[in-house]
Amino acid sequence: MQGFALNDIFKIGIGPSSSHTMGPMHAAQHFLSGLDVCHATEPYRIEVTLHGSLAATGEGHGTPGAITAGLMGHHYDTVTLVDIELAWEIAMNTGRLQSLAGHSIQFKPTDALHRDTQPLPNHPNGMTFKAWRSNEFIAEAQYFSVGGGMVEDQEGRALATGDLVDDETPFPYASMDQLVAWCDSEDLSIAQLQAKNEHLCLRSESRDAHAITLWQVMSECIDRGLSTEGELPGGLRVKRRAAALWRRLLSNSQGGKAPANQAQRAMVYAMAVNEENAAGGRLVTAPTNGAAGIVPAVLRAHLDEHRLNSAGINRHVSTFLRTATAIGSLFKMNASISGAEVGCQGEVGAAASMAAAGLTAVMGGSPRQIENAAEIAVEHCLGLTCDPIGGLVQVPCIERNGMGAVKAIAASDLALAGDGQFMISLDQVIDTVRETGKDMDSRYKETARGGLAIHGLKIPVTAVEC
Repeated sequence: MQGFALNDIFKIGIGPSSSHTMGPMHAAQHFLSGLDVCHATEPYRIEVTLHGSLAATGEGHGTPGAITAGLMGHHYDTVTLVDIELAWEIAMNTGRLQSLAGHSIQFKPTDALHRDTQPLPNHPNGMTFKAWRSNEFIAEAQYFSVGGGMVEDQEGRALATGDLVDDETPFPYASMDQLVAWCDSEDLSIAQLQAKNEHLCLRSESRDAHAITLWQVMSECIDRGLSTEGELPGGLRVKRRAAALWRRLLSNSQGGKAPANQAQRAMVYAMAVNEENAAGGRLVTAPTNGAAGIVPAVLRAHLDEHRLNSAGINRHVSTFLRTATAIGSLFKMNASISGAEVGCQGEVGAAASMAAAGLTAVMGGSPRQIENAAEIAVEHCLGLTCDPIGGLVQVPCIERNGMGAVKAIAASDLALAGDGQFMISLDQVIDTVRETGKDMDSRYKETARGGLAIHGLKIPVTAVEC
């Protein structure tokens, strides 16, 4: 493994879950694309089985609707919530889908969508697809949604839309120590090295088009969350709070200054993103949907603090997101960013680590200070469980993003106040995330069978409408 590209860690998609919504949609679309639909004279009959965490919390995460939309040919980077709802309604009412390419598919979820809470060996987020034409069984495939919208087949090959950086990567790394060593020997920042691994040469005055596109989607998501009120879907009747909290911060601001302090703003920004995620809105995985608020919140709060022209904003956005990508890739390579695999320490913990690293980079920190910030942020998320009440990405997930953003800022402040010398390395903490995840009981890993999921409101996951 040589590292990941920017669009492997940051994907434009739709809520409420990268692993339970975006991943299954991509898997369904991929399975459909592998059928010989061009020469089909009769409808295909398709059945799908969800395994492990997808079976346990898929209802609250929108998995059934996502798979249905995927079988119609929709992909998460362009699909809308209306598209998903329409696909679901058609499937439930008629049992017959018409794909975007014009092919007929027989799929009625009440009969053809099965649930098996036992995980498959490869990963807790497993799916089995089967297809028949007439009465002839013609295809079967298994997929695994491994976090952040990334999907692998049963051979472990990645199906994600972004290509993994190939073997010709000029500066391959599989650890933070290797990454820092490359930076030192080549006199490159972490962001510059990450860009060169994507075969990009970003000068300080150049425009990082993809990073800017990602930031635009992130920023628009924050703005929607800050201006939208009401209840979130799903049956828990959770009220949106970001808009009211933002108005309170604005009313307390003085003169032309940004409202409140950096940490307070970041907390509200993060909650705004994750309220949008819970409502099925468009956002960017960072590195997952469940933890999507932390990176954009810390970046927006940082930009609030500095009056930058467009070139300056581009430079800071690029440096922040590419540094965060390098750190996120280490979690993906050496532990996991899947709550179903290692708990929320792999989602909120990784996101806080990425945000702390990005903030330290744009504040002029050295590679070792960046490592220290990333290590501090995740160190204080170790053992964090994934226990969503009702199987919905709402409680405690939304507040957890707000707190993760505050941790990231504090971690960066601590690292910048130091000299780059520290006792625990980021590599050691990431190894600890992996080992802690292995030791963690499955009830606390996105199955909604333990922790707050059963002790919060005493609501069994099956009682909540999706």
